[in-house]
Parts: sequence; structure tokens; C-alpha cells
Amino acid sequence: MAVAKASVLVLDAAEPQELAEFYARFLGGEARVGSNPDYIEVVEPSGVRLAIRRDRGAAPPSWPRPDTSQQAHLHFLVPQDDMDEAEREAIDLGARPLETRDNGGRHDIRRYSDPAGHPFVLAAGEGHGLA
Repeated sequence: MAVAKASVLVLDAAEPQELAEFYARFLGGEARVGSNPDYIEVVEPSGVRLAIRRDRGAAPPSWPRPDTSQQAHLHFLVPQDDMDEAEREAIDLGARPLETRDNGGRHDIRRYSDPAGHPFVLAAGEGHGLA
């Protein structure tokens, strides 16, 4: 029997409120502050949860520079026909492109960092269960 009943991916950031608002708007969800203002959960309509925790000494990963690894990244699945719109929305909200090559096609993967520097990708194509 599993002991854990739920999971939440937690990102560290110097300013958790700002990063929580970025992800809430990007995912169409809601940022929820509980009893600890240094820990904010973002819950999107289908129930996916992401949390942001204050770490005053947080430093963004340097990936894709070769001196350190990315350690982890978020992978957002987007229907192929919506990739350009998702990219515009991410950038309008404060994401920064990590690559500028033109991927296009069924296996389009576009890499960004969120406003605090955490890497994430927008991915489309049949290989991701989306048409």
C-alpha cells in the first residue's frame, strides 16, 4: 500500500509570490497562500499542483550552459496547433527563451526559463499523446 497520497513539485525562488502568479496565469490556475506565506501552491483546473517556496538564497540553474546540469525541468504538453500561441503567452508572462532555433513539426520542443530561472519546455506531437 502506498503511503504517499499526493505529490507536489516544489520550486525554490527568492520571490515566491511573483513566480506563483506567473505559473497560475500560465496554467490558468489559482495561486493559494496557506498559513505559511513562504509556501504558495498553484492549482490548475484539472488538479495539477505546483508549489513555490521562498529561498532567499535561491540561484537559478545555469542550464543549458555546460558547467552545471539542469537537475530538473517542467514539461508542459501543448497541442501542436497551439504551440505558437503557448509560446507567445509564456513570453508575455515573463518567460525567457533558452533556445531560438525553429523546431516546428510533430515533435516540436521549445525551451524556456521562468522568471526565476527554472527551465521548462513546451512540447507537442504524437509522442506526447497529443494530436
